[in-house]
Formats: sequence, C-alpha cells, structure tokens
Amino acid sequence: QEMESWSDGEKTSRCKATGSGSREDYVEITLDVRDESISTLRLEKNKPMASLRSVVSGRLKTMVKSLSFASRRLDRSKSGAMFALRGLRFISQNDAVGRGWDQVEKRFHELAVEGKLPKSKFGHCIGMAESSEFVNELFEALVRRRGTTSSSITKTELFDFWEQISGNSFDARLQIFFDMVDKNSDGRITGEEVKEIIALSASANQLSKIQEKVDEYAALIMEELDRDNLGYIELYNLETLLLQVPSQSNSNPSSANKRALNKMLSEKLIPTKERNPVKRFARNLSYFFSENWRRVWVLTLWISICIALFTWKFLQYKRRAVFEVMGYCVSVAKGSAETLKFNMALILLPVCRNTITWLRTKSKLGSVVPFDDNINFHKVIAFGIAIGIGLHAISHLACDFPRLLHAKYVEFEPVKKFFGDERPDNYWWFVKGTDGWTGVTMVLLMLVSYVLAQSWFRRNRANLPKTLKRLTGFNAFWYSHHLFVIVYVLLVVHGYFIYLSKEWYQKTTWMYLAVPTILYACERLIRYFRSGSKAVKILKVAVYPGNVLSLYMSKPKGFKYTSGQYIYVNCSDVSPLQWHPFSITSACGDDFLSIHIRTLGDWTSQLKSLFSKVCQSPTTSQSGLFVADIGQANNITRFPRLLIDGPYGAPAQDYRNYDVLLLVGLGIGATPLISILRDVLNNIKNQKSIEQGTDHNVRRIVSNTKRAYFYWVTREQGSLEWFSEVMNEVAEYDSEGIIELHNYCTSVYEEGDARSALITMLQSLHHAKSGIDIVSGTRVRTHFARPDWRSVFKHVAVNHVNQRVGVFYCGNSCIIAELKRLAQDFSRKTTTKFEFHKENF
Repeated sequence: QEMESWSDGEKTSRCKATGSGSREDYVEITLDVRDESISTLRLEKNKPMASLRSVVSGRLKTMVKSLSFASRRLDRSKSGAMFALRGLRFISQNDAVGRGWDQVEKRFHELAVEGKLPKSKFGHCIGMAESSEFVNELFEALVRRRGTTSSSITKTELFDFWEQISGNSFDARLQIFFDMVDKNSDGRITGEEVKEIIALSASANQLSKIQEKVDEYAALIMEELDRDNLGYIELYNLETLLLQVPSQSNSNPSSANKRALNKMLSEKLIPTKERNPVKRFARNLSYFFSENWRRVWVLTLWISICIALFTWKFLQYKRRAVFEVMGYCVSVAKGSAETLKFNMALILLPVCRNTITWLRTKSKLGSVVPFDDNINFHKVIAFGIAIGIGLHAISHLACDFPRLLHAKYVEFEPVKKFFGDERPDNYWWFVKGTDGWTGVTMVLLMLVSYVLAQSWFRRNRANLPKTLKRLTGFNAFWYSHHLFVIVYVLLVVHGYFIYLSKEWYQKTTWMYLAVPTILYACERLIRYFRSGSKAVKILKVAVYPGNVLSLYMSKPKGFKYTSGQYIYVNCSDVSPLQWHPFSITSACGDDFLSIHIRTLGDWTSQLKSLFSKVCQSPTTSQSGLFVADIGQANNITRFPRLLIDGPYGAPAQDYRNYDVLLLVGLGIGATPLISILRDVLNNIKNQKSIEQGTDHNVRRIVSNTKRAYFYWVTREQGSLEWFSEVMNEVAEYDSEGIIELHNYCTSVYEEGDARSALITMLQSLHHAKSGIDIVSGTRVRTHFARPDWRSVFKHVAVNHVNQRVGVFYCGNSCIIAELKRLAQDFSRKTTTKFEFHKENF
C-alpha cells in the first residue's frame, strides 16, 4: 500500500492485486478526508473480482480505522456530519421542563434526601421521567465513569453529570452513549450488549415490534460493523455509523432555483405587523371576507330573515288591542315566536343528508353554499332557537301573564274575546291550558336534548358520578335527539291553541313546518327502506393493534360512491336502533367496500367484541387477527349481520377539484384520506394498463390529481399496520412519484435524541438492506416525533408555484387551528393558494 499526498488534503491509496494472468489490475481509491466532511464508501460485491475485492477490503479497513481515529480531531461544525452535533442529544428539545440548570437545581432540592439525589429520581430531576429504564442506564454509565457504584449523587455530582449530557461536544456524548452499552468498561461492545441497548431503545420509544426481533437487528449491526468477525465492535465503529447522515425517504435534492425560492419564501413568511391600525384592520377584514365569504352570505341571509320576521310580528302586535294591556312584552313574545317557527323548520334542512349529498354531487351549488358546514349551521340554528325560546318564554311568564293578572276590568275588556269573560285569577290558569303545558313540555324536552348534545356529555368528558355518567355518552345523545318527534307534534298543537289568534290562517306554525318535515320524513323513509335492502356480505375481518376493527364487505348492487364519503352502519346484534357513521376506506373503483372502526365507545366496543370472537389467532407474521372468508360460505353465517346506509357527502370528496392535494390525518382520522389514496393509486394502475395494453377492459378515467402529499401522524407503532397494504402498493406502483407518503410515529423521540439514535441507525441499515422499514413494516420510511407543519407547507409551496392546493384534514381538533392558520398565511404571502377543508361527523 502506498499513500500519495494530493492537494486540499486528499489522499490516494493504490492497492495492487495480482490476478491469475500476467496482467496486473490496479484499483485507485480516493478518500476525501478534508476537515469539512467525512465520507464512507461501501464496495459492492462482485464475484468475478472476488480476489481483488478481498485485498482492497482488507487494506481499506486498515486505512478507514486509522482515519476514523484521526477524524475525532476534525471540526464537524461545517460538514454533513453536522447531523452528529445535532444528534445524540440526551436532553430532548421536547423536554421543555428539563431545559436549564436552574430548573434541574430547583427539582434537586425538591427531590433530594439528606442532600443526595436517589437514582430513582434522577430521570425526574433532569426532565426525562418518562424514560425510566433508559435513564437508569444513563445514570449507571455516568457513575461508572467516575469509578464508583453509588446509587445516589450530590448536587455537585449532578451538576457535573448535567454538563456532560447537555454539553456541545459530540465526542463526549458519544463516549457516554458507548459507556451505556459497554457495561463491563472493556472498550468493546459485544453482540449481547448490542441486543441490550436495542431492547432498551425500543422500550424507551414504545416499539414492541423491534423488541420482538432484537436478535435479528443485533446481528445486522454486528454484520455491518464487525466485518472481521471479531465478536465485538469499538468506539470508532459506532462513530462511523452515527456520522452517516440519514437519508429522508421521498425527498429529492433541491435545485438551485428551488433553493432560491425557498429562501425567498422564508423571507416573505417572516411575521410582520402593519403599524397603521386602519390599514391593518382593512387588510384583516379583506382576508376574512376572501376566505369566509360563503359562510358570511349564508349567515347574513339567515340573520336578516330572523330580524325581518321579528320586526314584522313586533310591529303587527304593537298595533293590536292587546298591546294596551301587555305592552312591548307581547310584541317581543310574538316576534321571537315567529323566528322560532322559522328556525324550527330550517334546522331540519342541514341534517337532510341525502338531499345535501345530491346537491353537492349533482349541482354547482357547492361553489357558493358551504355544505361542509352543515352540522355547524345546524348548531348555529339551535343557538338561535335557544335565544328565541328565552325571549318568548320570559316575555310571557315574567311580563305578559303578570300584567293580565293585575289588569283592571277596563283594561281587560279589549282582550275578553281571547281569554273569556272572566279574567284569569292565578298563574296556574295559564300553565294548565293547552298552550301552557305544551310550551313547558317542549322547553324541558329541548333542554335535555340540547344539554346531552354538547361535546362534554356526548363524548363522556364531563366529570360526573358513576350513576349520572350512565346517562351521558353517544347513546344518550342519540336517543334524546329523537325526542324532536314529540317536540314537533307539541309545537303544532301549541301553535294551534294560541290565545291571541283565532282564525286558522293566522295560525301559521304548520305552514312553516310542512315542507321541511315532509322532506325530512321522506329522508328517513328512504334510509329505512334502502338500508333494509343493503345487508352486506362480510368478506374479511381484521382486528389490529390500537383497538381497530377493519371490515371488508361486498358492494351492494347499484351502490355508487366517491372517495372521501362515508356510510352509516347498523348491527342488530349490538343495537337494532343505532346507526353510526364511518368513512369508507376503499376506492370507488374497488370491487369491495371497506371501513376501519376504532373502539371509542360502548357500541364500537361491542361490535369489535362480536367480530373478534370469529377471528383466528394471529400468526407470527401478523399482529392483527385476520379472517378471510371469500368464497367460504360455511363461515359467512358466523358473522353478525350488518346493514349500511349511504353513501353521504363529506368535505374530502371535493379532492377532485384540485390538481395538488395535501392530505393530513391523525390516527384513525386517516380513513377518508386512505380512500383518496386508493383512488389515485387505482388511476395510476389503470393508466399503466392502458399504456402497456395489458387490459383492454380498463376504462380511461380522467384524473385531475397530479401530485398528492400524504401525512399520517399516529401515536403507536401498531397503528402503522392499519393501512400497510396501501403503503406497500403505493411504493410498488407509483414509479413516477405522484404520491408522496410521510408516516410519523409520535411515540419515538425526535431524530437526534439519544433515546432514538440507535433506532435511527438501525432503520437506515435495515431499509438499505431489505427495503423494509423496521417501525412500520412497510416499504415507506417512518419519521419520528411530530411534523413541522410550517416546513410541510413550505415544501409544497416551493414545488407548486402559482397553483391551488387542496388541504384535507381529518382527525383530532388539536391541530386544526394551526393547519388553518398556515394555509391562510401561505395563501396570503405566496403565489400558492391553499384551501383548507376539515372532516365533520
């Protein structure tokens, strides 16, 4: 081996190998060991060059080993190895309570016993209480470095430990990490010690699947680092692996133009505040109307109608004789009653699901009417009804009736024709009348329905005694809402027996209610007869980790739907009356119908229990419970009978209006978005079949989707199995990169944290070797922790200048405000327009 110095710190190694013939082969290898980078070159095996490769490999190992020791003196602050400085942090960026020595010192004084901090309290003291096993190993490694075996430390020792684990020196942190693995302090890490640290890291990150394959993954690391089969690895081996910058899946190097645009966007998105308050108000008002004009005009129209009806009736009764006795109270009562009749009719329309689905699918009204807000509008009308009831009831009970009771005979004379010749002598006279008891009963029934519909009670969030808690939840909401049938009957009766109107044409309650109630009754009849004929055949059942049940069903004859829509499901074995909505996860082009159900209440828990009883035990390769009964008629009878009703329109079905999609799902909220992915994937498959001429029966479907970005955030590793089939199909068929997948597992600490450092290394090695991600078990790399949503929007904006992007979100409400704000911010400050939609049930 001969070394020749080159300029700029480059060195060339010429390895000479003698072949079988007279000809000599030379391989020239250039190693760049400049201060600003560390490069690792891996030689691929080639059988014809086996003898040459063995010589080169042996000499190269010696050189890399010597260079890796020398590299410890390199300045890593300017290189690709900058990852190392950001990485291997023992104090996570998310551990906000653990930042700063002042906080640590404060907790030391709270937790110390006789001036010493016990080992069991060390994690709590430094802000890593949730990683007890990992912290115990860290504590022992730090103590071993001091040459002691103490189980408690003083504040001085704690400060020393804190300086070591929070310092900026990568070498120091690497040594600590190495010491955690090297428990016998011999400077070598054996295969057994690698197994222990993998198991420890997997436990700290709640990755049970990795714990089950510790032996396989330990062997992979030893195979990669212990090329000489010595049975151990050393510090420089671990450093070499750590310094490899992890490659991000589905990301391409940015061009110079994109980098410039990226920089420009960063400058534009810097928050700025308009100093002139008038201009600031005008700008914000302009933004508000441009983003909410459809909601604004609908609400303005509704409020205007309510005001007009109230004013009309108010002025009408002001000119009547009863005004002389009851005054403005009767005008307010009658004005509010008129708005009540209108709103009691209107509140039925937003829940006419078939009508709304037909309008948004078959008409262009969706461009001016915000159908996505139908449930919100239903709630707004309910609030308007509550105000109307308050004004009407208070005006009558606290003003009209007392004034009638205390009116003089002369004052009572003009209203005798309404109340009779004898003046009412007590309050009970009014209450016992037909319009009295019907009014009180309606108020009580609506109050029960209104209270139980609030999210605190509907989702069992209220902290109530156990006896009262049984009266809340979805079932209570469902059944109490059906009290409206009684309420509407009482409303018609109440309107017919009112005191101050005797002519039938003056009793207008039934006129308001006729059309909406008939429409709603027809809706319910259609749903009843349609669902009765749509008993589906169960094809496949799967019970996944995270209490998720997936059902694959036959598609009923004539059942047509669009990706993003949902259906109602009824299981008579659980409850013959309850229907629950679930997003469809299959695509319209699939020959089956599928839904994924997460157990979040009594009904879903019972449904999962019923189907779990007929499921087979999981195999070693499957963590879920699977039953595939396609074509096995003798097994189908074991399944509970299901009825479906639908499909019904949802915000996600509007995805076809956009060329570019940004799909964001949290947990089980990804279900409607999976249907969209399946549809885009089916279009890709069909297009390939048409181009290759392999299937002449494929119908050409024009798809607007040119690019789709899918971000799925889930808490547990097992959740990533729910849609693994779709992920693998996208990786296999989407050769043009139309779909960009990003899965995030939040139980794993962010990349760079010492608790996830080994998982990151293992993930890179395993994916490079087999193409399979160790976290998800799919071909799609899993990201750790939570996404930086601003970076996500920036990435899309850079790639799609001057385009409209449909942002579709489904999941917990915790990030709705952030996503909506970012969509507005980027739409205002860039040429990319983001239009935000969120799922409602």
